[in-house]
Amino acid sequence: MPLKQGAVVDSGHRFDASRHWAASLTLGFCARADGDVSITRMTTARHYGPLRVQRPFYPEGRDGCCHVYLLHPPGGVASGDSLNIDVNVGEGAHTLLTTPAANKLYRADSNGVAWSQHTQLKVANGGTLEWLPQETLAFDGSRGEQTLIIDLQDNAKCLGWEILGLGRPASELPFASGYLEQGFKLTRNGRPLWLERQRIDPGHPRFTGKWGQGGATVHATMWAVGLSDPEEAVQALREHMQASSHWAVTCRRGVILLRYLGTERNQVWDLFQQARDLLRPRLTGHKAIVPRIWLT
Repeated sequence: MPLKQGAVVDSGHRFDASRHWAASLTLGFCARADGDVSITRMTTARHYGPLRVQRPFYPEGRDGCCHVYLLHPPGGVASGDSLNIDVNVGEGAHTLLTTPAANKLYRADSNGVAWSQHTQLKVANGGTLEWLPQETLAFDGSRGEQTLIIDLQDNAKCLGWEILGLGRPASELPFASGYLEQGFKLTRNGRPLWLERQRIDPGHPRFTGKWGQGGATVHATMWAVGLSDPEEAVQALREHMQASSHWAVTCRRGVILLRYLGTERNQVWDLFQQARDLLRPRLTGHKAIVPRIWLT
């Protein structure tokens, strides 16, 4: 028997315009001495709803970076979903977080209910965080808000990216309706280093205007903060990366920002992996290791 409008299931989830399905994940990482080496351990892993992690992996050795995969079993975000991720990397710890597959932002329901995704990343003095999720794909008609807040202390380091694909071009289903609100905030000791907010709305002239997005269907930003010589790193990126008119790199307040605006997911993925190959050794002293999950 179909549920009536406004019905509430046993879990409390609604199926009307007031629906709200929450999920949260809290992770903590600490560096602990083990003999003459320091090992990053996942010391906190609390979840509510369909957000999980697999066990930590150490493909770079027991005293290397702790790799953790963030899992969202539904595979996508629908109307009313509210996802919250909170990560704390302790002093001297080194953590890499990624996902096993693309995140999908589904079309809003008949009530037009929006979804939300909020991520907060905190890195203590001497800690290093690599935030490397696979791409997010926004289906036509999706409505929601994404925020990413990165809070660094003292000489903490962070390397990361966010990749967004609009519509499903292979199925000839463009992102023709809906909207996405995106917000980014990066601070060090509470002082803003990078603040950005944008609304992606196919009904706005900026969406197709050459002075705006120009009809691009793939938007991506990569950042690196904590490098000893960011200007040298920028020069290395310009000299050694694949030549293309779709990307540019700048450095402001010690933050490297590499931007991509184009139409090819594979192109931006290749570019960002090239950039990581150049930046990670400069940031951490270790070559870039490809997480195993990307190869499955």
